[in-house]
Amino acid sequence: MFTLSSTALLGVALLASPADTTERAPLPTCEAGTRYIELTADTPSKPPEVCIRPELSINLFFDAKLARVEVEGRERFRRVTLVDDMLTLVASEALHDGERVPVTVYFQDGAAPTSATFVLVVHPSQAERQVEVSRHERTLASLRQGEQQARAEAQQCREEKARLLAECSGQGGLTALIANKWMDEKGVIARVLKAVTSRPGGSLVAWKVISYRTVGPKGRGRVAVEMELRNRGTVTWTPTGAALVGAKREELTELTVWPLEPIPPGESLRIVVELNATEREARGTFTLKLWGGQDGAEGIALDGVTFP
Repeated sequence: MFTLSSTALLGVALLASPADTTERAPLPTCEAGTRYIELTADTPSKPPEVCIRPELSINLFFDAKLARVEVEGRERFRRVTLVDDMLTLVASEALHDGERVPVTVYFQDGAAPTSATFVLVVHPSQAERQVEVSRHERTLASLRQGEQQARAEAQQCREEKARLLAECSGQGGLTALIANKWMDEKGVIARVLKAVTSRPGGSLVAWKVISYRTVGPKGRGRVAVEMELRNRGTVTWTPTGAALVGAKREELTELTVWPLEPIPPGESLRIVVELNATEREARGTFTLKLWGGQDGAEGIALDGVTFP
């Protein structure tokens, strides 16, 4: 453990524009709370997409009992349980980021529509845990619940926007760390991560991995991971997002990646991932996932990430 300048830690405050859309379908927008889907008698041109992650269960609730369910590649799911009007799915690690799995359910009552198809999309970091599907108009209670959820999410977005504006309009360098109470008398501490391993099969290789931590009053602070990332593939790769997942699959959110610049084949780029995290939240061993392109299928996963 040693003390370093915080210059590298501060460089991740601003995000660049996302990468251009590739030929693959982009990742869907994942909803944090209960997802509501309304079906009509007319067959939709595009089935609704639902975010999932391996080993995390998703529950789909319907307004009528189901007769059966068809899951493409069912052997890649640890659990497919159909009970009356509820369908529970648990994907296995055999599914990879960016994969899409069609699921079709058939209703018992024969009312239109008699079936419905959804597309489960394996997202690198997010998952929708509860989905309510209706073939009829939603009840007043359901509408009110959805309205309350939307208001809460909008308020959270306003607060996050205000925080980011305050940070970006303030001072840089050590002054920013002090002003935002991200650092105490211990300064910025760092750790060279020699035990980090990347999962085989990818075209990206990381080395010179260093983790950073600042700790301020009441445990507030920031953590970051710096690495050299080399593209051994044949096409240019551009980072678009990151996730930090703990041993119990708990996730630290709101990560920033800097810079969001393309890495041509055979070249390397210094990448820094940063997030707000208390001293307690950042304890333990994590997996850092970086993905590129809006489809999220190509990236790198680093196991054994720890913070000083």
